[in-house]
Amino acid sequence: MATFLTSTAGLKFTVRRLPAVLVVPAAPTPREMNRLSDIDDQDGLRFRVPIVQLYRRNASCDGLDPAAVIRDAVARALVHYYPLAGRLRKLDGRKLAVDCTAEGVPFVEADADDVRLEDFGDGDSIHPPLPCLEELFFDVPAATSSIANSPLVHIQVTRLACGGFILAVQMSHTVADGHPAVAELARGAVAPTVRPVWARDLLLARNPPRPSFAHREYDELPLDDPIALPADELVQGSVFFGPQDVAAIKARLAPGLRERSTTFDVLTAFLWKCRTMALQLRDTDDEVRLGFAVSACHGKRGLCLPRGYYGNTIALPVAISTAGELCVNPVGYAVELVRKAKAEVDVEYIQSVADLMVLRGRPNFANARLYMVSDLTKIGFAGLDYGWGQPVYGGVATMGLSPIPWMSSFLIPCKNAKGESGIVVPLCLPRRAMDRFTEEVGKLKMRYSSL
Repeated sequence: MATFLTSTAGLKFTVRRLPAVLVVPAAPTPREMNRLSDIDDQDGLRFRVPIVQLYRRNASCDGLDPAAVIRDAVARALVHYYPLAGRLRKLDGRKLAVDCTAEGVPFVEADADDVRLEDFGDGDSIHPPLPCLEELFFDVPAATSSIANSPLVHIQVTRLACGGFILAVQMSHTVADGHPAVAELARGAVAPTVRPVWARDLLLARNPPRPSFAHREYDELPLDDPIALPADELVQGSVFFGPQDVAAIKARLAPGLRERSTTFDVLTAFLWKCRTMALQLRDTDDEVRLGFAVSACHGKRGLCLPRGYYGNTIALPVAISTAGELCVNPVGYAVELVRKAKAEVDVEYIQSVADLMVLRGRPNFANARLYMVSDLTKIGFAGLDYGWGQPVYGGVATMGLSPIPWMSSFLIPCKNAKGESGIVVPLCLPRRAMDRFTEEVGKLKMRYSSL
């Protein structure tokens, strides 16, 4: 159960970059100021999401330059997604808007003459942490740096010695929750199958704002965090869960809960428990939190947004427990907390978040003793085909998307070295805590395997 994967962090290489160029829309676009929604511009989403996609050589594409193909597709996509060619501006009340200037997207093409795709991992088992990100991303600003007045998207295409290539994209999370339709245009489509829709006014705060939930995810907590450590004291790792692992954890749940719980429910609860045990907090009465993104577009109580809406539609509820209760209770205890937090999210919950943003000046998430898990298994990065087939790996490039790398993990579709499909979860912990985490996972493995 839960195999720990080897890392390629020791791989070192350098790339040769051409100067960055600005890719502008391939046709004239509207010049306007588009306000973001009050879900888009909350403080906790004001960062750039680094995404990498690694592609094999495709003999049918020999003679084609992936950088040129993607650059042309970006220019045509920006006609439809023209706000992405603009710049963010700050308005009164910390409100953000996109100034649709058509200035363009910085684009760099590069070559890595000394590295091949297989150097990143065996077969389809490539996973974070990926090495030498500073070579794959030509501009990697600090997560805390201002996103105002800077490009919304940065792109680098790096050609590899084997004929494959790496596409690295940084996108402002405030503007888009996902990937623009560049891939289908690169394959020859004249226009995106689904036309993009802005419509951010549909998720603005009410007048007057009237939050209707407690929203513990935005609690005002003390800034000191007993598990905060300098980055140089942290180690990175990845753990792989196959279908049998998930089934073994589910088998230990109470009847009824077992049938109602999703793979996400089970894995996030399992990880939260093991991680908390590994951290060995001194005060067992300390509150620990598990945060996760829930889209409010699904289910009977989901948002009714137009097809093609590409803004943020997520809430970030939290499950809360004392460290002691989480550690001594079975995994089912944590699963129940996850399910309860998820169940709150509906149309009213999202509206309540938008209202709270305006009333409280767009607060950040309460980070103290928080573990944030994001489900990327259905987001689509792993299936984007630019003409070279699906990527060997497509997803986040790094362990954390904030200045606090130990705070977050991702559920990413992946295959192990044996070719088995499953979910890989990267995480970052202090070295001793990582050793204990491995031990705790092993203990639960023995317990569950004995069924």
